[in-house]
Amino acid sequence: MKNFKFKINGTEYSVDINEVEGQEISLDVNGTPYKVTVDKEMKKKQVTVTTRTASKVSAAPSGNVQTTAAPASKGSKVTTPLPGTILDVFVNVGDKVKAGQTVVLLEAMKMENNIEADVEGTVTEVKVRKGDSVLEGDVMVVIG
Repeated sequence: MKNFKFKINGTEYSVDINEVEGQEISLDVNGTPYKVTVDKEMKKKQVTVTTRTASKVSAAPSGNVQTTAAPASKGSKVTTPLPGTILDVFVNVGDKVKAGQTVVLLEAMKMENNIEADVEGTVTEVKVRKGDSVLEGDVMVVIG
């Protein structure tokens, strides 16, 4: 798997190319799988396999969505469980948060989803703003 970083209209995307067969490419964009067809046949090259941390997503009947990120060396990352639009951000850098506290309101699939902190700590980074479009797996908030 080959990993690339793209910045499109100010938003960063992580693209993992999994397989290339002729004109069809199997890839993941921020963890979401896609099949892409290109206009010219691609040549296969040896690809180095890299690993990445995964997030577990759980949804409660209330519509709240909680992500549980794998531990990271630079704090816990709150990521998007689905592609959508940021409706509101409830925290700022330096804020203290508790596990289960809503940090972001995300509209996805015409539903409002409360995105909650998975750990207690201090917000070290806020990577999204109201109105931003996000893809599945995008980091929204980092808690140290």
